[in-house]
Amino acid sequence: MPILPIDTGRYGTPEMKRVFERESRVQRMLDVEAALAWAHAKVGNIPLKAAEEIAAKASTEHVKITRIDEIEREIKHDTASLVRALAEACGPSGAYVHLGATSYDIVDTATALQLKEALEILERRLDDLESILMRQAHRYKSTVMMGRTHGQHALPITLGFKFAVWMREISRHIERLRECRKRVVVGKMSGAVGVQAGLEPHAQEIQELVMRRLGVNAADISTQIVQRDRRAELICTLAIIASTLENFATEIRELQRPEIGEFFEPFDVEKRVGSSTMPHKRDPETSETTCGLARIVRCLVTPALENVTTWHERDMTQSSAERFITPMSCILVDHMLASMSRVLADIVVDEERLADNIGLTRGRAMSEAVMIALTKRGISRQKAHEHLRKLAVKSTLEKKYFRQVLLEDEEVSATLTQEEIDDALDPRNYTGTATTQVDNMVALTKRERSSRRPRTSPKM
Repeated sequence: MPILPIDTGRYGTPEMKRVFERESRVQRMLDVEAALAWAHAKVGNIPLKAAEEIAAKASTEHVKITRIDEIEREIKHDTASLVRALAEACGPSGAYVHLGATSYDIVDTATALQLKEALEILERRLDDLESILMRQAHRYKSTVMMGRTHGQHALPITLGFKFAVWMREISRHIERLRECRKRVVVGKMSGAVGVQAGLEPHAQEIQELVMRRLGVNAADISTQIVQRDRRAELICTLAIIASTLENFATEIRELQRPEIGEFFEPFDVEKRVGSSTMPHKRDPETSETTCGLARIVRCLVTPALENVTTWHERDMTQSSAERFITPMSCILVDHMLASMSRVLADIVVDEERLADNIGLTRGRAMSEAVMIALTKRGISRQKAHEHLRKLAVKSTLEKKYFRQVLLEDEEVSATLTQEEIDDALDPRNYTGTATTQVDNMVALTKRERSSRRPRTSPKM
């Protein structure tokens, strides 16, 4: 009976869940056993016909999960149960199954095969999200909005600039994931404690043959397990990606508040229900879910780091934790990427509200621009800053527009013309290099994308 929300179907894409479902896991382990038999035959350790028979029977069609479970109930060892079930299916050739190997040669190499597939899916998700943000950065590169610091109005930016900053964060994650893959997608065939005694005299050749056949790298050196600094790096990387997605989601949640109302998650107004009791509700539920799931992914970092510690050449403290953290981290981050890609692809932007919100401080948010204009007329920066600070306070207390306060001030009006004051107070004149930076970052991202492996992506 399904219990966890991944099992019930609430979270996780079918593509990623297929990678980690039980049958796929068993098949990957059988693939490793078949590759090991093939390598033994290649170096002359076992008959070629025996290796061919093992390869033919190394599938869940012949090795039933029900039989593996039946054996495990008796012998209490999961990998040994799979080995016995495969050996049974192979008849006399079963005598050569698992020759010279230890359990975690099979388990760790099978995990490498799963992670290879999972990381390809995650990179595609990141690539798609990068493409969406690139398109949105270009589309809104000149759309002026208020930038905020400490939750307060600061200076004008453009919406495209915000999207470009997010885009480059995703670009860095693609780089991290690609770099991480080299250290994470590794298997081994080293036997008990890692010295390959049971595989001699062709041990290292067998390891290379197995890994080449499976399409993963061989660990440069390992004990009875692949060292868990590799897995810890992956989980930490996924946690950083999850935190980035939470950052995006938090901003969407904030800017969707009715008090701000600048952009919104897409919402099917014909069918979607926002509340069981309040018909008017339009909640940012996808973004909120993303924030919640990010907390779960970050929690998985602790056991991943603790798994780096091993008693001597191997103990079992990692395995029970990894049954949770490896599939959960990949499935949840994949779910979050797919969800936030849909949100950002169809984000609803209220450009009128963006413009209206700039005026909430009655022009005081443009005080730096006025200060710069005064310094160009010979007033020291420090003096101009203090004088404008006092005028901003006056504007706030007297509920006057900053423009009126500036025009009424003798020092400012004696230094700047009304036209110069109006120019300084126009937010469209004070977005600096925002649009240039957007263009530069879009161009850089396009160059990086062209250097990656070719794949079909949404066009900008």
